[in-house]
Amino acid sequence: MAITFSNLHTESGLKSLEGFLSGKTYISGDQLTKDDIKVYAAVLEKPGDAFPNVAKWYEVVSSHLAKSFPGNAQGVRFCGKAPASAEAAPAKPAASAADDDDDLDLFGDETEEDKKAAEEREAAKKSAKKKESGKSSVLLDVKPWDDETDMKKLEEAVRSIEMPGLLFGASKLIPVGYGIKKLQIMLTIVDDLVSVDTLIEEHLTVEPRNEYIQSCDIVAFNKI
Repeated sequence: MAITFSNLHTESGLKSLEGFLSGKTYISGDQLTKDDIKVYAAVLEKPGDAFPNVAKWYEVVSSHLAKSFPGNAQGVRFCGKAPASAEAAPAKPAASAADDDDDLDLFGDETEEDKKAAEEREAAKKSAKKKESGKSSVLLDVKPWDDETDMKKLEEAVRSIEMPGLLFGASKLIPVGYGIKKLQIMLTIVDDLVSVDTLIEEHLTVEPRNEYIQSCDIVAFNKI
């Protein structure tokens, strides 16, 4: 299948050209031919260090064309722009351009593997750019119903809650008067995954945990 040069401005196209030019100075044979000129016209600018073979070939062809066609390299782009004489020249018939493309068959169109690799690279870039979700440290007061509430079971009820992004830490019992103690417990949350208000309203103060827990208060909330 003849190449149409439609992908020589892409990383995939340059990668294919890089492999083709390995150990070569020119596209065809040992000297500059129309094949070099056609491919040169399709490569919009000199490639970077990632494509050393293409970059070296590009410099050789640029130098050759500058000497052979000073100011009049019709149809060939220099540094990504066509010369003025080329812009003013009559457009080449579409059929003729297609015929020229058919004369050259260096490598096939972009393969499924190339597309998949490009998609994976793009996904990796997006993943690298995505910031890690923030975390917060929360100090929570958990209050029992009365002095007869089993505080050990109350704490077990609290720690039995499991959800992504929630981690319980140290705890202690603090006297509040009349023989009643409250549980003060530290927890770490991933902000995008856990809402403290939801944790209290939908997990801590509903059945079956409300058998031990009367209410909860946020004592401290700090971003980590």
